[in-house]
Formats: sequence, C-alpha cells, structure tokens
Amino acid sequence: MSALNTDLYQLTMAAGYFVERKTDEIATFELSVRRLPEPRNFLVAAGLAQAVEYLRDLKFQPEEIDYLRSLAQFRHTPPEFFDFLRKLRFTGDLFALPEGTPVFANEPIAIVRAPLIEAQLVETYLLSTFVFQTMVASKAARCVLAAEGRPIVEFGSRRAHSPGAGILAGRAAFVGGCSGTSNAEAGLRFDIPVFGTAAHSWTMAFGDEERSFRALQKLLGESTVFLIDTYDTIAGAHLAAELGRPIWGVRLDSGNLGELAKEVRRILDDAGLRGAKIFATNDLDEYRVAEFVKAGVPIDAFGVGTQLATSADAPALSAVYKMVELKRDGEVFYTAKFSADKSTLPGAKQIYRYAGRDVVAHYSECSDEFKGEPLLRPIIVGGELVENLPAMVSIQKRSQTMIATLPERLRELGNVEPYSVEMSPRLLAMAQSLRDEMQPART
Repeated sequence: MSALNTDLYQLTMAAGYFVERKTDEIATFELSVRRLPEPRNFLVAAGLAQAVEYLRDLKFQPEEIDYLRSLAQFRHTPPEFFDFLRKLRFTGDLFALPEGTPVFANEPIAIVRAPLIEAQLVETYLLSTFVFQTMVASKAARCVLAAEGRPIVEFGSRRAHSPGAGILAGRAAFVGGCSGTSNAEAGLRFDIPVFGTAAHSWTMAFGDEERSFRALQKLLGESTVFLIDTYDTIAGAHLAAELGRPIWGVRLDSGNLGELAKEVRRILDDAGLRGAKIFATNDLDEYRVAEFVKAGVPIDAFGVGTQLATSADAPALSAVYKMVELKRDGEVFYTAKFSADKSTLPGAKQIYRYAGRDVVAHYSECSDEFKGEPLLRPIIVGGELVENLPAMVSIQKRSQTMIATLPERLRELGNVEPYSVEMSPRLLAMAQSLRDEMQPART
C-alpha cells in the first residue's frame, strides 16, 4: 500500500508540523460516525485487518518522496522534512472495536494515539477502509436478518465501484453474516467460501440448452447449479428435472421470482428432486428478500449483488476522524470541535455495553463505575501488534452473536426507537469546561 494513498492536505500539514517543531507532540484521534444513515438501526464495525496492515507497512518509497518534492506546495519545504519522511514508520497505538461489533452513532470505532505527524497522515486511509467495510457489513447484516436463516451470498463484484472495492465488499459482507462471495480473490485472500457456476453466456455458447446443461453437469457433478432462465424458465426447470442427479439446484435470475419459484419447486419435487435447491438472484435487497420469506416462497438461498456491494440505499457514512487530545511537553491538552451539528467531545474514550444501552466514558474513568462490557481493545501498541487478529469465521460468529443480543426492535428493517447511547457526566463536563475556555471573551 502506498503511503501516498492519502489526501494532499495531510502531507502539507505534516510538513507544517515538522517546520513548527511539533514532531514530539503526541496526538489522539478518534474515528466515529456522526449519525446512522436511514434506515440503519445499527452498524457492524469492519475493516480493522486492513487498517492494521496499512499501519504496520507504512513507509514512503524513494519515488514517492521525489514526487512530493516536485509539487508546488512543497517548494518552500526544507529538505530535512523529506529525510524525515524516508525514515517514518508508524510507532503509535491503535485501539479499536473488534470486527463484527455492532456500533452506533458517536461511538469510537477506532482510536489512534501517535506522534502528531503519524496520526495525521493515516487519517484518509483509515477512514476509507473502516467506513467502506462497515457500510457493506451493515448492509449484509440487514440482508441476513431478512433471510431468517436462508443463506445470502454476496454477488456484487461486477457492480462494485472498483475491482478493489469488489474484493473488500466480499470480505465485509462475510463479516456481516453472508455465507460467502462470488469473488474468487476475496476467497483466496481472506479464506471465505466462494460460490458460482455458470452464466447465461454458457448456455448461449452451446446453442442448445440441453447440451449446455449436460456439459455443466459433467464438469461440476454434485455442485451443479442450472441457470434455467436463459430462454424459458419453466422449460429450463423441466429440462433440469429430466437430467436429474447430480445436482445442487437451479438458479432463477429474472421474471416474477415468487411465482416462478413455486412452479419450479413443484417440477423438481415431482421429479424426485426434493433436495435440489432454488437459488434466486436479480437486483435483490433486504426488502425483497424479506417479502419472499414472509410470503413463504420456496427460495432456499439468495444472491445479492449491486445493492450489497455498493450499499446502494446508504452508500456513504458521516464518518469523521477528529483530534481529542494532544500531549505536549508532558502535559495533556484536550481538544474538541464545537461548530453546529459537527461538535465532538474531548478526550479518548471507552464504550461500555449493557443490556439495551451503551455508555461512552473517558478512558481514565474507573471501570468500576461502569459494569458494562468494555468494547474498545488495544490492537497496536508502540507500533507493534499486541493482539492477533481472529480468523474470518470467528469474526463472523462474533458478529452474529452480538447482533442476536441487540434489542429485538433493532433487528427490524424499518426505523425504530434508537438504541440508547449515553455520554458519561464527566465527558459532558469536560466538553463544557473546554467550550467555556475557548469561548471568546465578550465585552
């Protein structure tokens, strides 16, 4: 990963901090989401593994430094700054929510404490990786809840916003509870199940549906899934029934999926293929999945593509990465933003989870005061990994377990009474004290 994968102003600020001799100051930044998008009732934290990889590998290459030197913005920057960049590595701390943790507005997903320049430079990448994967994992969780136990497979790589986004969408969807992805690289890189057999072009390439089905069956055996709607769905179902075993099932990708699934189920059952599954795709989302499930439509599994890989109804999160503390010459200064609708609370924090509510407190507040489960954990300390990251299966299990313990109303698809997130009295008092201190004197 390139160290230049950041906004230019992070680099110009870094140069300014260097010139102003602020390299020894230790800054604490928090990454959080200001508000939940409609109609999300919770988010699922994801992206930590890529954040850790980035921080541990952070390094400027010679050609990257040469490029910075060529920019007009650095024309007056002393050459010592570029020497500083050559040696720069991440030496700070990262505290974060374990992936798969349900999280709410104004709760830290991650906290970075590091020398000011290091903490500043990593903002863009951390926001990007945490926010994108959290967004997709949260959408996946909704689809999985809607399916009520039927598998959901992420099918969106071809509609993702880039090839790289498609790979990470497959990962994030698995965190959120999907059974797997269609993306082969995501399967290899993250050790998650992959699904897929053949497209309509397979059937067209043979010029004859029966020949294409027989060839597929010979190739895939018991993994065979016949895509039966290239020409006529019902005729395709009859053909699949005639060919019989080996077969996993059939896929429906167009038409009135609810009515077609009922007829296809009857055809397969009459042929003695009661174990054959019906897999449905075609512009699905959690609402359509829920409709099929509630109507008792005999669809056994769903492939969700565009709507999931792009989180189409909520394609962005109001995420921020804000400084909350600055340590200079051994003294800690609390920092916050007070502008309308964008205010923040000073001080690094911990989240304590109770049954049905969370309390966000300053990290120094005695944990004896809060009997809930502390959620933020140290991941990197002094630049070194201190907690091994779990396997994907473990992450998904954690996600499913924690979502299941949320109040039942939050697992509904529509807007409901929000989850209670309280700020500790001390945090609120710290914010008011800082606000009073920063308020310009009036005469």
